[in-house]
Amino acid sequence: MKKIPFNKPFLIGKEVEYIAEAVKSGKISGNGMFTKKCHEFFEQRYGFAKVLLTTSCTDALEMAAILTNIQPGDEVIIPSYTFVSTANAFVLRGAKIIFADSEAQTPNLDASALEELITPRTKAIVVVHYAGVACDMDVIMECARQHDLIVIEDAAQAIDAYYKGKPLGSIGHLAAFSFHETKNIISGEGGMLVVNDERFRDRAEIIWEKGTNRAAFFRGEINKYGWVDVGSSFLPSEVIAAFLYAQLEHLEQIQEKRVTLWNQYYDGLLSLEEQGRIQLPVLPDYATNNGHLFYIVCQNLAERQALIGCLKEHQIHAVFHYLSLHESPFYQDKHDGRKLPNTARYMDCLLRLPMYYELENEEQEFIIEMIQKFFEE
Repeated sequence: MKKIPFNKPFLIGKEVEYIAEAVKSGKISGNGMFTKKCHEFFEQRYGFAKVLLTTSCTDALEMAAILTNIQPGDEVIIPSYTFVSTANAFVLRGAKIIFADSEAQTPNLDASALEELITPRTKAIVVVHYAGVACDMDVIMECARQHDLIVIEDAAQAIDAYYKGKPLGSIGHLAAFSFHETKNIISGEGGMLVVNDERFRDRAEIIWEKGTNRAAFFRGEINKYGWVDVGSSFLPSEVIAAFLYAQLEHLEQIQEKRVTLWNQYYDGLLSLEEQGRIQLPVLPDYATNNGHLFYIVCQNLAERQALIGCLKEHQIHAVFHYLSLHESPFYQDKHDGRKLPNTARYMDCLLRLPMYYELENEEQEFIIEMIQKFFEE
C-alpha cells in the first residue's frame, strides 16, 4: 500500500484557468472580480449579511477583535480546546482569556457552564464549531443577550454546516471561516469574515482596507479616500480569490464526497465503539455533519500513541489535534487554575484520521482494517 497522508490539497475545476484570467485582467491585488464573485456566492447561498475575504481565518478573527473594540483587561470566553489563533486575536488587543471546558460528548465549548464564567468584565464569547459540528447556539445566544455580550463564531471548520437549519456563521454577531489547505474548500491560505450585526458593517470594510474608506471610493460613494480608522492589510490577492471561486463552484460535489468518506469511517469503526474500545464522533440532533474531519477518541494517551505508531508502520499518517491552551507555555501563568477535564481528555486521546477529497475507497478500507487489527491485538 502506498503512503496515505493525513491531508492532500486538490484541484477540482478551473483553479488554474481562473488564476490566469485574473492575471490577464490586469489586477491581481485584492478586491477584484473574483473577490466579488466569492462574496456574492456566500451572501446568496447562506444569506450572510456581509462577507469579506481575508488572507486567513486568523486575520478574520483579528478583525473581529478590533470590531468588538476589545480593550486591555476585557475578558473573552474561549474554549481551551482550539487553535491558538482563536485566542491570539483577542490577546493582541489586550484581552484576558477565560478558558471554557469542552463537552463530554463533543470537543465543543460546554454551553451549560457558560454562566459561571461571566463577570462584569466579560465582553465577548468565542465559540468554535469543532469538526463542523454546531455548538448549542440557542443557549449561547440567550446567555449573550442576557449579559449584553458579543458572540463570535470561529467557523474555521464549519463551511456548509447547520444548526437547526441555520448556516453556521450566520448566528453570532460575527463569524470567521478558513480556506486553509486542510479545510473542505481550499485556497492554500485564506479566510473570510462574516458580519451579521449591522453595527459592524461599515467599519469592517474600513478595517479590511487598512483603515481607509478606499472601498467606498471605488464604488463612487465618496470623491476621495483617506485614513479614518485603525486597520491592516487583511484582504487577499485575486490569485487566492480565483482559486477559491473555482472550488466554490464544486462545493456540493466536494461536500458529498467528504460526507460519504465520513459515513464510511463511522460504519467501519462502529463495532469498536460498541465494544467500548473507542468513542466515535457524536452528532447532536440540532447539528448537521459537513464531513470536515473524522476522529476517534482512544482510552488514554499511551493507547493513542501506540495506534499512531502502528498506523505509521503501515504508511498511514494519523494525527492528534490541539494542546490545551490554558496549559500552554504562554498562558498557563495567566490561567485562573481551574481544571478542564474534558479538554484534557481530548488533548490526550483524540486522533484524527486521513480525510481529503481524493482519498480512495481502498485506502480508506485499509485504514479501517489496520485500526481494527490494532485493537484486536
